[in-house]
Amino acid sequence: MSYPPPSGGWHDPSAPGQQSTPPADPTLPIGGNPVPAQAGPADPYAGYQFDFAQPTAGPYAAGGYPPPGYPMPGYQPSPPQNGLAIAAMVVSIVGALGLCGYGLGGYIGVAGAILGHVSRKQIRERGESGEGFAMAGIIVGWISTAIAVLATIALVIFFVWLSKQPTSSFDNSGY
Repeated sequence: MSYPPPSGGWHDPSAPGQQSTPPADPTLPIGGNPVPAQAGPADPYAGYQFDFAQPTAGPYAAGGYPPPGYPMPGYQPSPPQNGLAIAAMVVSIVGALGLCGYGLGGYIGVAGAILGHVSRKQIRERGESGEGFAMAGIIVGWISTAIAVLATIALVIFFVWLSKQPTSSFDNSGY
């Protein structure tokens, strides 16, 4: 039987006039001609120079990366973060959490709001990042301060009202 079978269906290989062909060798390149033998294994890195201190051609041709310590082309590092902006946000959140203590802990938010204003000024002058942290500190700080003021007013009104209530005497002598 020939490989692959001829078109037209099955045929008898022992029939006169038909010749059987061996299967193709899958290790041969297309065309069926063998590759001439080499003296040793082929070097897959032939033609490349791996000197990372000095690229051979083009921008960083040695491996596509710049030498250590140099930024990638087109990459701009972000400006430094303003630490005061982060502190403003943290202090304001602590002030908002302080509202749970009868609302009086919210006065800490004043410090967070002031830190936020100072950090926004520094961000504009120095070109730093952290504008969102500073704004969050300002907003949360002033809101917690306003709630603390309202809680203080409510507590004062409550204690004034409580002081004007008639007292009842608990006398146990009648028993």
